[in-house]
Amino acid sequence: METRSIVDDWLRLGSRDIATNGIELRLVEHGSGPLVVFCHGFPELGFSWRNQVFALAEAGFRTLAPDMRGYGGSSRPERIEDYDMPTLCADLAGLLDAVGADDAVFVGHDWGASVVWQFALLYPERVRAVAGLSVPATPRSKVAPLRIFRSRLGEGFYMVWFQEPGVADAALAADVRRTLLLDGVINARDLTAAPGGAPPAWLSEAEADYYIETFTATGFTGGLNYYRNLDRNWELSEDLAGATIDCPSLFIAGSADPVIGFTPLARLRTILTELRGAVILEGAGHWIQQERPDEVTAALLEFLRGLD
Repeated sequence: METRSIVDDWLRLGSRDIATNGIELRLVEHGSGPLVVFCHGFPELGFSWRNQVFALAEAGFRTLAPDMRGYGGSSRPERIEDYDMPTLCADLAGLLDAVGADDAVFVGHDWGASVVWQFALLYPERVRAVAGLSVPATPRSKVAPLRIFRSRLGEGFYMVWFQEPGVADAALAADVRRTLLLDGVINARDLTAAPGGAPPAWLSEAEADYYIETFTATGFTGGLNYYRNLDRNWELSEDLAGATIDCPSLFIAGSADPVIGFTPLARLRTILTELRGAVILEGAGHWIQQERPDEVTAALLEFLRGLD
């Protein structure tokens, strides 16, 4: 499939707005068969899963790819606390209700991975299986995460810098193209000092334009509010300390992804008791389902076809 046509084909799929948990999610649905729900991260959209949506639909699966709360065509509540983890998970439960599904396989990348891991803990009866990309499942830490990040990585670490409302929002929106085309950013200075460039080899100008046009219209505040709930999520999850995810699970990451540098994989099996595989793609970075779509899709299909 030509890169230009995949944007056109995505648009031809159309979308609809689903009422859930007091908001609306913009949803792209494709295919028929066992249900797979894709959850994107920051700063992404349901469009980030375009390659997997078409491939899985062709392989006999029904796919749902929402713009998550705060993104794209979905609702963007103003309050920071409207983006905490229990709320995000309730969005997904309501999404299943809205499409008449008892359960589904959930696949998430980046923040979407964090959400689907948590969803599997909070709503185990609604998760047939779960796969996370780039951000591993980890046991609940003994202290609040921002304290850990400040101690180990400093005030310039991007998750710390994101905390002050309005600051990162304005800086990221000042040059949307630069923000969206940066790769492997860890420090705030990388987000504000690096010049904007051409899209990476795996992203066409047409695909880049899709993101740029959307985030120019919406800004970044919705996605940043996910980060502003890091400590709140920790406080709200005290009852989940020591909990495990017991459905079939899969983890996929790139060996060059900086996230697995500060979120080690050593304890993956501590929380994922039915881990079917931990796939590390050599040389791949953070935006793995777009950078290495064929390999990610192949790993997902193998996982999906191996479910009972």
